[in-house]
Amino acid sequence: MKLLSRIGIILGICWVSTAIEAVLPFAFPATVIALLLTFLLLVCKVIKHEQIKDFSDFLLGSMAFFFIPAGVNIINYLDVLKDNALQLVVICVISTILTFAVTAYSIKLTLYLMKKGGKKHG
Repeated sequence: MKLLSRIGIILGICWVSTAIEAVLPFAFPATVIALLLTFLLLVCKVIKHEQIKDFSDFLLGSMAFFFIPAGVNIINYLDVLKDNALQLVVICVISTILTFAVTAYSIKLTLYLMKKGGKKHG
């Protein structure tokens, strides 16, 4: 029963985000809305991370399974991929470098802020 309530929390957040997406006057993905709602609910302590941890861990552990249909569907577009291979490789390399840089600086900023915040309380 505990697992069902935890699944219900996540499914409820997804349902609310879909409803919000439907009423927005502009296009915005329901999945991003669900992430923002989950973040807000956790920060405001409406839900505790223990309430969704088990089911979230299960979903993360099964993530590769969710990408199989997308991976298989790429076969339908091999001709498009071959025609634009160089552009795709350049985009992948640049986006990977940018992702690494943003992640590194985010961690650096987080550590700085944690150190700065620790000095006030210490």
